[in-house]
Amino acid sequence: MNLKKHKLKLFFHQLAMVLTLAMGATGAAYAVDSYPTLLCPQGCGPIAADTILMNQMIKAGSSVVLQPQETPGYVANIREMANKERWGNTVFATEDPIIQLAFRGGDPEVKEFLPDPIQIRFKLLYGEAWWAQGKFFATYNPDLKTVQDLKGKKIALGLRSQSDWGFFSRLFLEHGYGITPENSTINHMTPGSLTQKLIDRNVDAAVTVFGTEPDMKAWLIGGPMRQLEAAGDIRYIGIPKKIVDKVNKKLGTTFLSVTVPSGTLPNQKEDLQVAINRGYKAVHPTFSEDAAYQIVKSVLEIGPKMKELHPLWTIWTPGLMVHGLSEENTHPGAIRAYKEAGVWNMAVQDFADFKVTYPTM
Repeated sequence: MNLKKHKLKLFFHQLAMVLTLAMGATGAAYAVDSYPTLLCPQGCGPIAADTILMNQMIKAGSSVVLQPQETPGYVANIREMANKERWGNTVFATEDPIIQLAFRGGDPEVKEFLPDPIQIRFKLLYGEAWWAQGKFFATYNPDLKTVQDLKGKKIALGLRSQSDWGFFSRLFLEHGYGITPENSTINHMTPGSLTQKLIDRNVDAAVTVFGTEPDMKAWLIGGPMRQLEAAGDIRYIGIPKKIVDKVNKKLGTTFLSVTVPSGTLPNQKEDLQVAINRGYKAVHPTFSEDAAYQIVKSVLEIGPKMKELHPLWTIWTPGLMVHGLSEENTHPGAIRAYKEAGVWNMAVQDFADFKVTYPTM
C-alpha cells in the first residue's frame, strides 16, 4: 500500500505549521528535523494527540519534530515500512503483535491482512498505550454472555487495515473460538459506523475501545464506548486468560491478559478479563541514533505537560514508555535517553518478564 500520495493536503498544512512555529515569537528560526509519523485514520485519537505533541516539541526547542500523518491504520503502517525509502526517515505507530505477525505474512492465519512477509526486527522507541479494543466485545443483548455465544450472530469489527479494531479481533474469534466469516456474519467497517450499527441494534455485538497503562490506575474510555453507554444498558463480553494463552502459543504473539476491576468501564458490574496489546512508536534499525535519542528525550520531558493537553495522554507514565522494552528490541538512541533519564532500570528489572520478542529468522 503506497501512502506517499495519501492526504498531501494534510502533509503540507502540517509542514507550514512546523515552519511557522519554528520561527518562534521573535521570528528567529532554529534548525529542526521533521520526521513523518505514520498513525491511523482521520478521527482517531493519536492524530490530534500527536499534532499537539508536535507543537509542544517545537515550543520546547527540540531539534526533532514528529510530524503526524493520517494512514488507513496500523496494519497499513507496517506494510508501508517494508518500503526501503521509509527506513531512515520515518517513525510509525505500531503494536507488539503487528511486528510479530508481520513475520508470518502470507501464512493462512494472517494472509487476509498481511499478504506478504515483513521480516524486519523494527526497533521500538517508546510505549504510548495499552489497548484493549478487539480483545473483548460489547452488546446490548443480556443473553450473550461469552464469546462462544457470538457464533452464528452478527458481529461488527473495524477495518482490515486496523490492527486492534479489525485484525486482532478476527484472530481471537477464529483461533480462540472457531468463529469465522463462514459460520457467522462478520462485517468490517470504520469505528464510527460499527458503533452506530450496535446502537441501532443492527448487529448483535461489536468491538469498542478503552486503554490503560502498566499500573492500571489510569483508564482511557474511548468516545465510541461513551456513545454506547449513552444509548442503552451496555454489556461486556470478555476473553479469559486461557484463550489469550492459546492464541499466543499458536501465533507467537505477546498479548497480555488483564482483569479490569468492576466499575472501571461504564455499566461494568463485575470484573472483566480482556487481552491487551501494547502500542509503540517504532523505527527501522537504520534510523539515526541521535534522532531516536532526541525524540525519546523530548517525550520524556514533555509527557507530564501532555497529560493536561489531550485525553489520550492521561495514561502516560515513564513506566508505560519502557514496558516491554529490552536491549534487543529497542533503538540504541532511545536506550541512551532512558538511561540518561534514570528510567531504563524499569524496563530491564521491573518489567523483565514482559519483554516484546520477535520471531527468529
